[in-house]
Amino acid sequence: MFVDQVKIYVKGGDGGNGMVAFRREKYVPDGGPAGGDGGKGAGVVLQVEEGLRTLMDFRYKRHFKANRGEHGMSKNQHGRNSENMIVKVPPGTVVIDDDTKETLADLTEHGQQYVVAKGGRGGRGNTRFATPRNPAPEIAENGEPGQERYVILELKVLADVGLVGFPSVGKSTLLSVVSAAKPKIAEYHFTTIVPNLGVVETEDGRSFVMADLPGLIEGAHEGVGLGHQFLRHIERTRVIMHVVDMGGLEGRDPYEDYVTINQELKEYNLRLTERAQIIVANKMDMPDAEENLEMFKEQVGENVKIFPISALTREGLRDLLYAVADELENAPEYPLYEEEAIEQRVVYKHEKEEADFMITRDPDGAFVLSGENLEKLFVMTNFNHEESIRRFARQLRGMGVDEALRARGAKDGDIVRLQKYEFEFVE
Repeated sequence: MFVDQVKIYVKGGDGGNGMVAFRREKYVPDGGPAGGDGGKGAGVVLQVEEGLRTLMDFRYKRHFKANRGEHGMSKNQHGRNSENMIVKVPPGTVVIDDDTKETLADLTEHGQQYVVAKGGRGGRGNTRFATPRNPAPEIAENGEPGQERYVILELKVLADVGLVGFPSVGKSTLLSVVSAAKPKIAEYHFTTIVPNLGVVETEDGRSFVMADLPGLIEGAHEGVGLGHQFLRHIERTRVIMHVVDMGGLEGRDPYEDYVTINQELKEYNLRLTERAQIIVANKMDMPDAEENLEMFKEQVGENVKIFPISALTREGLRDLLYAVADELENAPEYPLYEEEAIEQRVVYKHEKEEADFMITRDPDGAFVLSGENLEKLFVMTNFNHEESIRRFARQLRGMGVDEALRARGAKDGDIVRLQKYEFEFVE
């Protein structure tokens, strides 16, 4: 089973809670506050593991929740920070935010890491809130919630050379004779349903990675056939080997096949037309192959280099592999995404600030408060202590929540909801 796209849920660990504590020791007058801070929650980190080839492991586990930080303790002892949760991914994994569809990371090198969900910071203990006016505060924060999101992991095979062409033109046979790869080969279409990789070494000691990709057909860029699932893998390759069946056994015209495949690559991604392309005229051991090749050369033009081979008899392979290795020496590594030119001046753009909170009404008339900043403030408030509650009320007033509720028509005794909790509005 080859899995090359999967959606997973990740959540960073919450921070540990701060503590309300006081120092009480014999012979130590006015000990004062002694509550420690909570530890930092663990982050979820994606790390490239060279030995992995697919995203198969994510079929069985798709939820990753990191550990929270340790709570603060008395005697000003801080809670322990949690160690990051490492999730192994294969080289060539692209990380995409499921909500915004923004590309977050492109992981290609062994050991490369990306923090996909950050852990929350630890809550502060009451020692942090001591002031000359309030030397013994009963205030402590709960830990900050860890970041949570859904992300899509998309695998793009890391190969130098990609074999493309219609089904049954001999791509798998070619890969099997030039490398140690053992792809499935049979006399029917779409025997290759997953990309196969093989390491090819030329006689002069040069080597490169070749990928046999599932056969493309007309309309592949729109989702027709099997090839559309694997067009993304061609994006990584620096040289495209376009295999054409010169035997014409199935009554297809080699030139029409050539034009159709190139059109599919262009429709999928215009940047694929920048790749160096080597045309491989396969099945030259067939009776009509020489005649078909001459006609094909006339239609394509003289400027295009064509390598006649027979993967079955291994004729012409040496020259072909030398040409591919030569092409790779000069072929640039194409960026997967268009990189914006970095300007040497600062550009100030007006960005609309998100409101700290929103007010809506439920059918029963209750006022509902929502908003990321407000909800984070609420979660980090320790409601076991009266001083913490009063501090939260002051923070709401400072954010303008009271005024906004009055403007929406809230009166004394009206119900205000925040997450699962209800409060009474007091004038």
